[in-house]
Amino acid sequence: MDLGKVETLVKAQQLRDQFDNLEKHTQWGIDFVEKYTKFVKERSEIEINYAKQIRNLSKKYQPKKNSKEEEENKYSSCRAFLSTLNELNDYAGQHELIAENLTSQIISELTRYTQELKTERKSHFHDGRKAQQHIENSWKQLESSKRRFERDCKEADRAQQYFEKMDADINVTKADVEKARQQAQMRHQMAADSKGEYSSYLQKFNQEQNEHYYTLIPHIFQKIQEMEERRIERVGESMKTFAEVDRQVLPIVSKCLDGMTKAAESIEPKSDSKQVVESYKSGFEPPGDVEFEDYGQPMKRTVSESSLSNSRGEAKPEKPSSKSKGKLWPFIKKNKSPKQHKEPLSHRLNEFMASKPKMHCFRSLKRGLSLKLGSGPEDFSHLPPEQRRKKLQAKIDDINKEIQKEMDQKDALTKMKDVYVKNPQMGDPSSVDPRLAEISQTIEKLQFEAQKFEGWLAEVEGRLPVKSDPPRRQSGLYETQNNIQTTVNNCAQDRESPDGSYTEEQSSETQIKVPSTEFDDEFDDEETLPTIGTCKALYPFEGHNEGTISVAEGELLYVIEEDKGDGWTRVRRNEEEEGYVPTSYVEVFLDTNAKGAMTYI
Repeated sequence: MDLGKVETLVKAQQLRDQFDNLEKHTQWGIDFVEKYTKFVKERSEIEINYAKQIRNLSKKYQPKKNSKEEEENKYSSCRAFLSTLNELNDYAGQHELIAENLTSQIISELTRYTQELKTERKSHFHDGRKAQQHIENSWKQLESSKRRFERDCKEADRAQQYFEKMDADINVTKADVEKARQQAQMRHQMAADSKGEYSSYLQKFNQEQNEHYYTLIPHIFQKIQEMEERRIERVGESMKTFAEVDRQVLPIVSKCLDGMTKAAESIEPKSDSKQVVESYKSGFEPPGDVEFEDYGQPMKRTVSESSLSNSRGEAKPEKPSSKSKGKLWPFIKKNKSPKQHKEPLSHRLNEFMASKPKMHCFRSLKRGLSLKLGSGPEDFSHLPPEQRRKKLQAKIDDINKEIQKEMDQKDALTKMKDVYVKNPQMGDPSSVDPRLAEISQTIEKLQFEAQKFEGWLAEVEGRLPVKSDPPRRQSGLYETQNNIQTTVNNCAQDRESPDGSYTEEQSSETQIKVPSTEFDDEFDDEETLPTIGTCKALYPFEGHNEGTISVAEGELLYVIEEDKGDGWTRVRRNEEEEGYVPTSYVEVFLDTNAKGAMTYI
């Protein structure tokens, strides 16, 4: 094999190796672009999920409509928190914008560019392989013509030697010599033709080889290089855009953070504390000074009839008359009174004020249980005066809004009726009358309601005389005696119901009209209430307060007065011991012949 052939084969092999290396490198470049695209896509998904979680968090802590949380917005700290939630919602929107820009400006662009890059790379390497195949085919043709020329030359030499041999042999005929000469001439002609063909192919191959190595291949390599540079440049631009997307939202994010800071700075502790004072201000006057009582004077003292010690075997009180068997004076029905032992007024007041704070005063306990059962009175009398005034005023405002709404509807219908009267073709005027009558009735009802609540409001504000409360379980002493009246101010612990709610009644209800001892004997002849059923104690109850009675778990008692909706049932243990117990503590069995008999727990 000659040196030129070896050199050509070496160059072809090197070129093939370079194409393989370039193919591997460009494929790696495409994989890198796809990897970066995947990275940006995952970052976008993180931003979307983060924004979604932030929005859900903001929504979770937004105050619910028509709930207690809306009332809390009067405090500056709650308003600041609401502003923070709104700013946080806007902050989440900026992260959604980041995800959107990453998708539109990077992910979509790189995905499209990757497809274009793959197509361009395939085209360049196809052209390179095509050029390589063409030069290899030219080389094969050159080698074929060269081998044919070599073969023809050898055949021509052999034919010439045979002719010369035949021509020198005297034994060979002239015809054989002529035939050998013609054969030699033919071989020489074939060798000459092969030589010309070989020369032509050689010239063509050298020209194509020169064009291949100096024009075609460098041009293809140049295109591949430009493609690679564009790829690298595009990746760099995408990385720059990646940072710019975040930088674009920084001003809005900064405003959101500034809004949170401003909201925090708007908190006013003193204003919030004033709101608390305004919200829970009761309007009660502080209790007056306790007068000195001289115990040095001889006096007759009695023991409370409802104390636990009396019902458990200790010193029992004096036995009442036959018609008044142990009635408890705060719980006697209207126009009835228990037998009252004659004792100084100060002792009775002292006994009332000395009730144990565990159960508070019974009136507050009843109101607390009623509130817990959701049965607050319509006039808000279970609230302190100031709170009651606010509730009544708010109720009046709501009713006035409803009245105004109905009035607007009435005016609109009236105008419609006038239009129908002037233009009968548009409608029947009488068709509006039923609706007008209905609205008029509604307005009258609302006005009546407004007058009712305004009357209660006037009572609270002192513009009108205090009206008597609806009949409750009060002693007749509260209604028949007006000559002696003293105000008993409840201690702070008596202003809460058992569930912790503020249940002090209006100031007019805290006034206790204490009877003079000269009228005690008028109510001694009260009849004993008949039993209407039995009950079984489900839980033990210690009746520390005035009017209650202690019971043990499983104890059987007589029911003499069923629950009137305040959560208490009146029971009797024997002819002398009776009092109130929580209805939820006992299982009641009313007699079937009793009025409204029923069995409940």
